[in-house]
Amino acid sequence: MTTAPTPSLPDPSSSEEWDEILKAILLRVPALPEELFKRLRKANLTFGDRVHCPFLRPFFLSPEDEQRVRTVAETIAELGERVATAALEDKHLLAQLHLRPEEERLARIHTGYGPASTASRLDAFLLPDSLKFAEYNGESPAGAGYAETLAEIFRELPVTGQFARKYEIHSYPLSAKLLDALVTTYMDWGGSSTQPQIAIVDWKEVPTWSEFEILKDRFERMGVPTLIADPRELQWDGKSLVAKDKKIDLVYRRVLINDIIARPAECSALVKAYSANAVCVANNFRCKIPHVKAFFAVLTDAQNGALFSHDERELIRKHIPWTRVVADVKTDHYDQPVELLAFIRRERENLVLKPSDEYGGSGVTLGWETGEAAWDEAIERALTATSGVWIAQERIPIRRELFPYIADVGKVDFRDMLVDFAPYLFRGKLCGFLTRLSATGLANVTSGGGQVPAFRVSPRISTSGS
Repeated sequence: MTTAPTPSLPDPSSSEEWDEILKAILLRVPALPEELFKRLRKANLTFGDRVHCPFLRPFFLSPEDEQRVRTVAETIAELGERVATAALEDKHLLAQLHLRPEEERLARIHTGYGPASTASRLDAFLLPDSLKFAEYNGESPAGAGYAETLAEIFRELPVTGQFARKYEIHSYPLSAKLLDALVTTYMDWGGSSTQPQIAIVDWKEVPTWSEFEILKDRFERMGVPTLIADPRELQWDGKSLVAKDKKIDLVYRRVLINDIIARPAECSALVKAYSANAVCVANNFRCKIPHVKAFFAVLTDAQNGALFSHDERELIRKHIPWTRVVADVKTDHYDQPVELLAFIRRERENLVLKPSDEYGGSGVTLGWETGEAAWDEAIERALTATSGVWIAQERIPIRRELFPYIADVGKVDFRDMLVDFAPYLFRGKLCGFLTRLSATGLANVTSGGGQVPAFRVSPRISTSGS
């Protein structure tokens, strides 16, 4: 994630109201933090052995905030689908995304109809006068099951009951909308069962396995049979993909394309079934095209302007940070010609460098936190990387807020946290949010950040005197 100083925040009355209620309840119920941790562990809200949420307040957004995010996020998701389709027809466009040969081969396998990204997520910073998106996870976004369960637990806290006397609270039914998106994509692909057998597929070793268990339980309660399988458990008999003696209709693919390419023998059954178009896979392999961080370089480079309408170009300019693949080339920076490498060296305080195809904050170098010599070394790493290209991206405004934090000893204090606000899009429609908090400039669970639920709140209209 890229970060920069924060401007002023919106009217904090809802957060202040919550905090005052919380302080009073903690005096009466000092065991509340410990009870919350027990509930989180019981609900599988863990990442490895850590609980997801050491915080005692949700993130609040207004109906106006939600609509502002919806308009922009859904447009970006639509542009992702457009670029995925266009790149397979336009070699020059595809070259700008720097897919590896095997990624391109997988992306070109025809698998019927439906979106490249059934489920996707944008990483954003929402402020009163700024909404910027740092990157697009178009491949395999985690956390929807966690976010929904966390919201349900928070809704049952005593502080929420008191808070709800003054505020209308809305949370987001992510699993139902995710399941609907998956089944709709299966129907688009050509599936005929109204209750397709789903396999959630990823490595047994991943720390997000507990989320698969949450989703399996919720999908089955909604009437759709679901199992969880490691890619090594899948079998291809030439006609069907089978896992645990069940024919699979729909793969909810959480195993990354990087891993599929790196471990071909272990993923061969999945790839063979996909290539034979014998199973619906969501997200399909075309999703890699908008998933790489170079996608934002495609969006912000004037040479691709014909792909987008005037209004879309304006939206990109306002909400997508200027991004370029690091190379010794001439380009433009907001219509001004620049020598890219000289520009990157000169503008260190305003730029971040990161690999185009990593996740979890891996390799990210924040220029404003890096000395000149270390920045030059990062540029050299970017230029000589053999496993993929790097991007340079402009610094964007971030949001910070004080949140009540549960310290190791069970006491609650207030800490200044970066707020990374990430809308989920299922088949291109905004369906909810992953909200991560971090004390550092990198906001992700992988690097040790925490998670809180997002609630849309609005003051209740008083009926007194009417």
